[in-house]
Amino acid sequence: MKAGVLMLGAMLMALCGCATPRQAAMQAADTSSPSISSGEGVASMDATRDIVLAVDNPLDPPSMHAGSSVLGYAPSKKYDAGQRAVLTIEALKQGYRMRQVAGWPIKALNVYCVVLEPPPGISRDELLSALAKDDRVQLAQPLQDYKTYADAPTAGRHYNDPYESLQRGFTETDAAVAHTVSQGNRVDVAVVDTGVDATHPDLAASIHDTHNVVDDDPVSFNRDSHGTEVAGVIAAVGDNHQGIVGMAPKASLSIYKACWYPPHGSNGARCNSFTLAKALAAIGETDARIVNLSLGGPSDPLLTRLLDVLLAQGRIVVAAMPPEGDNGGFPDSTTGVIVVRTSKAAAAAPGVLSAPGTDILTTQPSGGYDFTSGSSMAAAHVSGIIALMLSMAPKLDARTVQQLLQQSSKVSGGVTQVNAAGAVEVLERREKTAR
Repeated sequence: MKAGVLMLGAMLMALCGCATPRQAAMQAADTSSPSISSGEGVASMDATRDIVLAVDNPLDPPSMHAGSSVLGYAPSKKYDAGQRAVLTIEALKQGYRMRQVAGWPIKALNVYCVVLEPPPGISRDELLSALAKDDRVQLAQPLQDYKTYADAPTAGRHYNDPYESLQRGFTETDAAVAHTVSQGNRVDVAVVDTGVDATHPDLAASIHDTHNVVDDDPVSFNRDSHGTEVAGVIAAVGDNHQGIVGMAPKASLSIYKACWYPPHGSNGARCNSFTLAKALAAIGETDARIVNLSLGGPSDPLLTRLLDVLLAQGRIVVAAMPPEGDNGGFPDSTTGVIVVRTSKAAAAAPGVLSAPGTDILTTQPSGGYDFTSGSSMAAAHVSGIIALMLSMAPKLDARTVQQLLQQSSKVSGGVTQVNAAGAVEVLERREKTAR
């Protein structure tokens, strides 16, 4: 180990007698194996302090011992923590006096990741600097927080009438016209967000599967509002004599709860590097072509690597632009991601799409409907339109999709924004010419 690491190790040894209340509470959960259930520890993670660390995780069978059975060394079909990863994590935890919060294998990157709490008295930057020089560490970074992008409902506009005519985004993008050609059949959209009311009468038939990487609480999953709102914009059921119509009413939704609402009255949901990595890695094992990320935060090495894997697999990733309008974090700064802002009079930055995101009527938990605003809803409109396009031409790539959406954008209400009917029409002409 290099000199800098040894010096830090000495400092840590001097501090090993100290323990925070959080450390004491976690003592029982910290075992000799780094494999901890995905939901455990999420609520206790601290983005101002904790780190994410990854080590190589080859699953080579261990060497034979005399008298052992060959059958005992057959490789597991499930990608989990290999022996080398376990030993490396344990050595790092002991050498740097770190305490584990959670851990999980990422097959797409061939690594095992853990969230670790640094010891008291050592700055996170100092610890990360030392870990960066340690040959056993493939990646070490801060655990970072992310948030969903939704504004508070506009005062005085709390309509609950379930009428298509009240759907501003649906009307402005001429979605009803697009539906004469495509309704999103056979397209799966992965929604990484909060939970969703899977029993909602306008969503139940559209939701194909659900995954919770935050906790094991199905009640809170169904009560989460932001994910329910996004899901409704994308794929609320049509022609059922109630509620609203989604942009792609016959698409299917795969819900990944990676964000949650803090218990003390916070206005928005939060996510972190751990939960988002779990969701993105899981999507990499599915056939979903569209990934909706109505959220964002700082740039993140681990999340960017996982997003690059999804993009290389041919996924079309749609991200909401931060409310401040500066895209330089995750996921909006990743090359190949389709970034969407709420439509405004001012021109959008090059390559950024505009879509309806103000006073959008959509689904709410407990079978309700209400208006909401934010670039989260704008991104959901675009994900729905892309589902219409992929249903017509399943082999479309992200670059072509973005070009067609920009080419077919139209002026509505004084602003240029995506248009579902225009996109379908341009694609239909393109497909006929190709034949």
